[in-house]
Amino acid sequence: MDVAEHVYTDDPTQGPPDAKTTLAGVDYFFLGNGLIQAAVQVCTSGQGTPVGLLILHPEQLRSKRRALTFDPQHGLAPTAVTIRVGTRVFAPQGPTLEARWADIGGVPAVQVTWQADDLRVTEIFYCHDQRSPCLTRIIRVRKSSPGNLRAALRTGPEQDPREYPLELTRDALTAATLSYESRGSGDGCQVAVRWSDAAPDHAEAASYWERCAALTCSSPTLEHLFRAARNQLPAAVTAAGMMDGSIWQYNLEWVRDQACAAAALVSLGAVDTARTMCERLLTEFLSDEGDCVDSGRRREPAEVELDQNGYLVAALETYVNWTGDVEILRRHWPRIVALVEFPLRAVFRHGPSGLLHNRREYWERHDVHGIQDGIEMIHQLYAAIGLDSAARLARLVARTEQAERWTRESKRVREAMLRDVRYGLVERGRFIKRRDVNGAVQVAITPAAEAGLPGGVPLANAEPHYLEPDTSTVLPIALEFVDPRGELARNTLADVEQLWNQRWDHGGYGRYHVSSEPDSPGPWPFASLFVARAYFEAGDDDKVWRVLNWLRSVPGGRAGAWFEFYGPRPIPPCPQIGVIPWTWAEIACFFIHHLLGVRPGYAELVLRPRLLAGLDRVEARLWLRGHTLRVGMRRARSGEKAALVVAGESQPYSPSGVRLPMPSADLDVQVVAPA
Repeated sequence: MDVAEHVYTDDPTQGPPDAKTTLAGVDYFFLGNGLIQAAVQVCTSGQGTPVGLLILHPEQLRSKRRALTFDPQHGLAPTAVTIRVGTRVFAPQGPTLEARWADIGGVPAVQVTWQADDLRVTEIFYCHDQRSPCLTRIIRVRKSSPGNLRAALRTGPEQDPREYPLELTRDALTAATLSYESRGSGDGCQVAVRWSDAAPDHAEAASYWERCAALTCSSPTLEHLFRAARNQLPAAVTAAGMMDGSIWQYNLEWVRDQACAAAALVSLGAVDTARTMCERLLTEFLSDEGDCVDSGRRREPAEVELDQNGYLVAALETYVNWTGDVEILRRHWPRIVALVEFPLRAVFRHGPSGLLHNRREYWERHDVHGIQDGIEMIHQLYAAIGLDSAARLARLVARTEQAERWTRESKRVREAMLRDVRYGLVERGRFIKRRDVNGAVQVAITPAAEAGLPGGVPLANAEPHYLEPDTSTVLPIALEFVDPRGELARNTLADVEQLWNQRWDHGGYGRYHVSSEPDSPGPWPFASLFVARAYFEAGDDDKVWRVLNWLRSVPGGRAGAWFEFYGPRPIPPCPQIGVIPWTWAEIACFFIHHLLGVRPGYAELVLRPRLLAGLDRVEARLWLRGHTLRVGMRRARSGEKAALVVAGESQPYSPSGVRLPMPSADLDVQVVAPA
């Protein structure tokens, strides 16, 4: 891997302040329908435009300063809406801003409210349909003082603003609508902006969102987290299935991230988007030999991310189970076979153990960072999971011999991973991250002289650089690959606790021991969600709440659009910190797979709901095989027995869940959870 791959040139100190992604007091609310992508910037600190609108290129992944609505000299200021009254101009000011998720007749919307003198302004942003590259922005103005007033709404460049006249009277609500349409393609893509006096009909968008997941509960924090993920993950994916691994940061794509997003999207009811992503991954991100793209590139065997194949196969099974669409397997079976078989190649096979080995680790460090040829735990985990998923998929298309082979291989990898005394990934009763090819635990790393590390990052310092612990080691617990309440899980989670507040005091888990960080110290939201999911299955609800409350409180929490991590960074040569869609996928998985416990197989539906301690009520609507699945869950009242009522028939509640035939019609499930 070329060291230059880690070097970026975008410098936020050059140009307008809005070029910086991590402005103080900033939140980004993402909207889109696949044909248009946008982010509403709300900045309360005064560092950037208080209410700005970024419309992103629908075909290209770009930095923030290259958004279609970003002015090279003035940033997002031309996208703001102001009010002109005679020679006076009223504009939003940070301290008066209130921003939140709302909806327009069931359609996700961003509502921003601000005060200027006696004028209260509400701006509402949303996509009114799923068929056109358009965004709607409604501006409502209420005047509190007596008398009438002639005014004008303004937007656009200061030297050539677009104005819309208003007649304001006391306590009357006056409104106008801005429409943004993305036109053209390639470098000729532009945004057309126009005023009108009426908002377009949004019935078609409402119908689409009615088929998507919805959730309410007794916790405002949990409602907010779910809504943020459900609203924004579909908005991050273009109609062609393109998704930036970190918006405005890398401008690149990974099979792993895309697979996680596709699996989450299908469970959220965004079935068409999930299908598009799966097919694009199989046809464009997978070579004929079966290796997967990461950061937009194919790698040599020593640098392949060997978990990506398993991630994609597991995501395909999730898609098939939620939709019943077996045809996708038949259309792409030769490529699926290549995908499954690739990690089993001799070049990756460790002779003494049969496990997988190379010089790449889960978080993308490699030989220049000091990663030796070795056996990575997560590579074994997803090889076993992917092979197991592949075997079940093979049986759906009558490929019995392949199914039997993949089942054997999955069991072989699993057994070696868990029980091989010398090479397995368990040491002293806990999961470890990595062994070298001789069986020694790779405890620490030493970067190469040519690593090109920026000054000040921990891996560049003169100190031991430890690989352990690592949040990826909790994934076997979250995925119930091992007993989440067993000794191995307890020991692993206790070890990972070292990653909370390592060299910071504002909460969150670092992705691994901070001393081996080639970037900057700081907590990572989606890595923290790995741990929260594992703790949920382990039954430690206090630790789950700690992560969820932390997500609500950190910068970006108001919108629910989280940065990759929270800490200082040398920019450049490191890229600006962007917003990671994977975090939304992890949140969707937490709610649907873990909390609601909805786990469809191909022929049956497993329900294993569990209420978090301190949560009294959850009501959810999901879309499964073209039907509505409603799940309601509440605490048992005094003297009441816990039970599941499925289609009106009651059965005892069991922590292990219940198995039902796959529903062929709408289904209502009511859960009375243990008190």
